[in-house]
Amino acid sequence: MALLPLTLEPMTVPLEPSDADVAPRPATAAGTFADDTRDHKRDHQRDQRDDERGGRHDDPQAADPPAEQVAAQVAEQVTARGAEQDGNHHGSHDDRPDLRHHGKRSGVLGREHRALSIGIVAVVFLIAFEATAVGTAMPVAARELHGIPLYAFAFSAYFTTSLFGMVVSGQWADRKGPLGALAGGMSAFAAGLMLSGTAGVMWVFVLGRAVQGLGGGLVIVALYVVVSRAYPRRLQPAIMAAFAASWVIPSVVGPLAAGTVTEQLGWRWVFIGIPALVVVPLALALPAIRRTASGPADPSAPVAAFDRRRIRLALGISIGAGFLQYAGQDLQWLSLLPAALGAALLVPSALGLLPAGTYRAARGLPSVVLLRGVAAGSFIAAESFVPLMLVTQRGLSPTMAGLSLAVGGATWALGSYVQSRPRTEPYRERLVVLGMLLVAAAIATAPSVLIEAVPVWTVGVAWGFGCFGMGLVIGSTSVLLLKLSAPEEAGANSAALQISDALSNVLLLAAGGAAFAALGGGAVGAGHAVTDGVSGTHPAAFTAVFLPMAGVALAGAWVATRLKNGQGGR
Repeated sequence: MALLPLTLEPMTVPLEPSDADVAPRPATAAGTFADDTRDHKRDHQRDQRDDERGGRHDDPQAADPPAEQVAAQVAEQVTARGAEQDGNHHGSHDDRPDLRHHGKRSGVLGREHRALSIGIVAVVFLIAFEATAVGTAMPVAARELHGIPLYAFAFSAYFTTSLFGMVVSGQWADRKGPLGALAGGMSAFAAGLMLSGTAGVMWVFVLGRAVQGLGGGLVIVALYVVVSRAYPRRLQPAIMAAFAASWVIPSVVGPLAAGTVTEQLGWRWVFIGIPALVVVPLALALPAIRRTASGPADPSAPVAAFDRRRIRLALGISIGAGFLQYAGQDLQWLSLLPAALGAALLVPSALGLLPAGTYRAARGLPSVVLLRGVAAGSFIAAESFVPLMLVTQRGLSPTMAGLSLAVGGATWALGSYVQSRPRTEPYRERLVVLGMLLVAAAIATAPSVLIEAVPVWTVGVAWGFGCFGMGLVIGSTSVLLLKLSAPEEAGANSAALQISDALSNVLLLAAGGAAFAALGGGAVGAGHAVTDGVSGTHPAAFTAVFLPMAGVALAGAWVATRLKNGQGGR
């Protein structure tokens, strides 16, 4: 769930704003013409009355101009205003079309935004379904392809290439608009699924996952730029809440559907069945994006070339993360070499790609980016071990262990919905602090079920509150990022946010997996157990994962106090 806080809610998002949130409607060309004509008519009648009283137009040059001249002047004003509006179409968030229908402004499902909203929500829904379904089919695929030793790389390949795709997408969207990045990303995503689904050997399967990750990185950042350009600021929290809600059904249905398909038709259909579903959302979204968010943010400015330095840094951060992921899964002295190489590549690359001051939680944008990584990394790293703990320590079936977390999808969406309400906007920073405290409490509570006297359902309840906190945090960091970003910087800053998210997942999963394995937890690949006889796992191995992650989340509550009163920058 961390990859897409990108996270959609067609049925529960607020479709109409409160009266206090209503802003003036931008004038249309016809309305402007009519208003100017009425103004001129009133002035003309007033001048006539003044003339009848002794007049102030004694100078013949001050006489009323002919009707043709009036019409020409009004038309010139209308043209100038229209040109100004067109020039600002991709500018400030507040310049977006804010249409009224029967006296009310439209929402995310109003006529102006309906096709776009449904299209991008469907894109996120498919990505969410794939993310939850593939994890179910992956063990069967690795076993049939005789690729258990490469199991972890099927996950890390996706994360590492997605980091590179995020940076490329940010530059692409800032310079040429999000349309190309989104279309190219969805094409790569579908191609990767097909490649993995038709693989005959494990290394081809891993290659397909890498191609899929590249597409996912392109898509996620492009969608953020679409939101920043196509929606007025008042609707951005609602569409972010809708992104969150689109994970609810996949989080519950995805594993069950994938398990059924794997058992009845084979694991390959889990991969090759999804690309066919991509056509419909793209057919809805792409024309709407072309109409509302295509082209550079400032059409009048010269298009800058791609920043090759950032591209090199993106490669460095991706390769470095891959080395660290490998070292975390193979605890031997020789693993220190890839770990050192990975750190040497990753650290300077991360510092160059994230906003200046991120590592020290500077106020404003740097803290927003840092908080996203802290929240997503600590939560996902802990969540990855919950099903394994319930299966090995409390004897639950894999299906029941997975379903114990299903309520979290609904509460995550609820938290995202709460932060999207206009009346909660003045309290957004406090909501984020509350969210991080809930996340820390949920992670710290989870290992309590290692005590036999504690009911198993305690984890489900705690995780429900933790997911509610994540909904508050992930939705709010997305909104704050767009609020603190100039239109021409939305792509690069969105890429930084997603890099922080994905990178923290890789690093904290690797750290948690290493601690787990060091205390006898067995081999863990990207948060999924790949062990035999893990029932003998020592409970301390789980404690070594959950308690440090709770500490990381608690540190995030402090970072959440530094989201205001600062400017991000380099």
